Amino acid sequence: MAVLPEKKAQIVQFHAALILRTVQACQRRELRAQLEPVLDQSARNGWTQLVAALRRILDGSRDAALLKGLDDEDHAIVEAVLNGLRDPGTLPRPQPQGNANLAAAGLAGVIHAAGSGDAQALRMVAGMAEQMSAAGGPMAQVAALVRPLVNGERDPDQLLEGRAVDAGTRDLVLAIVAELRKLTPQ
Repeated sequence: MAVLPEKKAQIVQFHAALILRTVQACQRRELRAQLEPVLDQSARNGWTQLVAALRRILDGSRDAALLKGLDDEDHAIVEAVLNGLRDPGTLPRPQPQGNANLAAAGLAGVIHAAGSGDAQALRMVAGMAEQMSAAGGPMAQVAALVRPLVNGERDPDQLLEGRAVDAGTRDLVLAIVAELRKLTPQ
C-alpha cells in the first residue's frame, strides 16, 4: 500500500532529527559514534529493519534496493535519507523550538492515537520518545512523560510532580495536556 504524499511528508518531518543526523553522519564519519546509541535503542524498540537499512547507508550503500521490504514509515525515512544525500535541498527542516502549540498538537495527536490502541502510532510515539531522550535536556524531560500520557494521565501537576522543568517545558506539557483533553470525550 502506497503512503499518501501528505502522510509521507508528516512521517519525514516527524523523524527529521533522525534523518538529518544520519545524513550528517554519512558526510562526517566522526558523527557516527554519536548516532550509534540512538540506532541501538531504536533496534531494541523493534525498529530493526529501519536500523539495518540506515546502517547500510552509513556503511556507504546508496542502492534503492534498501527500500524493499520496509513498511511505509521506514520506507519514507530511508528514502528521505537517500534523497538528502543526493540533494540536501530535499532534507526536512528541523522544527522551530519556539512553537509549542504546533508541537503540542502534533504530539497530542500521536499520543492519543497510541493510547487508543493504534499500533503504528505506538511505534511512532516510541520512536519520538527515543529521539527526544537522545536529544537530552528539556526534550528528555518531555520524553519521560510520554508513557504516562499514553496511559491516560491528564493531570499536569501529577505529570510534573518531583520534576524540575523550565518554563518552556512546563508550557509544552500544559499545551499537550490541553490538546489531549480536546481529543478525549468527557
